[in-house]
Amino acid sequence: MIKPRLWYLYILLIPGLIIGNDPIDKAISKNLSTIIELRHQIHQYPELGNREFKTAELVAEHLRSLGIEVETGVAYTGVVGILKGNKPGPVVAVRADMDALPVTEETDLSFKSTVKTTYLDKEVGVMHACGHDIHTSVQLGVASVLASMKRSLPGTVKFIFQPAEEGPPPREEGGADLMLKEGVFDNLKPSAIFGLHTHPGLAVGELGLTIGPAMAAVDQFIITIKGKQSHGAYPHKSVDPIIMATEVVGAFQTIRSRSLSPLEPSVVTVGIIRGGERFNIIPEKVHLEGTVRTYNPEVRDMVEQRMNKILEGITLAYGGSFELNYDRGTPALINNPELSRQMIPTMERVVGKSNLKMIDPVMGGEDFAIFANEVPGMYYRLGVVKPGTTSGWVHTPTFRADDSCLEVGIRTMSNLVLDYLKSSNN
Repeated sequence: MIKPRLWYLYILLIPGLIIGNDPIDKAISKNLSTIIELRHQIHQYPELGNREFKTAELVAEHLRSLGIEVETGVAYTGVVGILKGNKPGPVVAVRADMDALPVTEETDLSFKSTVKTTYLDKEVGVMHACGHDIHTSVQLGVASVLASMKRSLPGTVKFIFQPAEEGPPPREEGGADLMLKEGVFDNLKPSAIFGLHTHPGLAVGELGLTIGPAMAAVDQFIITIKGKQSHGAYPHKSVDPIIMATEVVGAFQTIRSRSLSPLEPSVVTVGIIRGGERFNIIPEKVHLEGTVRTYNPEVRDMVEQRMNKILEGITLAYGGSFELNYDRGTPALINNPELSRQMIPTMERVVGKSNLKMIDPVMGGEDFAIFANEVPGMYYRLGVVKPGTTSGWVHTPTFRADDSCLEVGIRTMSNLVLDYLKSSNN
């Protein structure tokens, strides 16, 4: 275990992180304390999707202080900054998400969130339980670094601060899809886009990368199974939607195990079952909700088709009926192979070859995929766990990212952007 007083020495000795005369290193050294303070403020006062008003104001104010051209109100609360270098070159984009989650924080951080709000008619805590405060702060740091290098910057950097990555509130649009609809790529369309995500399975100083398929498509289904209500003592007079629902949940698992190739990754999960009002009443209907995760569009089609057939067969057999609302959400995130391989030497130079981990695809989703479907994209993972400490997983009350990961994140992304601009300008 590394002793606390040796921690920052450890960071400085990570291969590639030794601070010298490099202009990126100098700029990080100058701005890091400010970025840490901004991170604390963003973390302590989190906001849910499409409601990131204070966060957006903080972001816009910092960008303006750097002399960066700023547009606000994109997709409700999104902020876009444009930094034009003094040398000709391509346009590259970097993206950070700003929204938090309806989770009550249970960490011992001095700047922990105590914010509460109303979400889906319930009072909930609000927490950056997925590290979006780190994403936003790192990108503010990258803006600080590259703005200080404007004279020698060969091209233009578009800083996209996105709302509602975790999904907009019900009956609202939001996120990457709405930013594109509102023209975020119409003016100065980038030739590539970069993004990062915190990873509680990686230590500070480590990076993770998946070339090609990296994160799954995310679909949501909502089902109403309808039957006939009756007294619980007279089940023969009912058409029991609870029995039908239990049959459906079990049968859905055969989609993965019997309808799809075992070599095709997929997940079918029922996350909500609601039905009934009283112990001795068989209800009229049952509500189910869940998610489907896939990589292959044909598999996506097959899952929806099989769900319809299973619902049709079971409800017909029992004399009931159903309604299925299948919402196709975020597509699969595919890291552009050519771009990813091109940037590996940069990442290895920054953190050292042994600290760049090639990681497996996951079934989680990310709407960075929507941007990456428009232009070549690369999305990598940032280690956030200080050696000798632990963190809960993302989306849990005990998730925590150490401040020291900010320096690694800023240095990595700044070098990626600069190296990309230089290589594309040759």
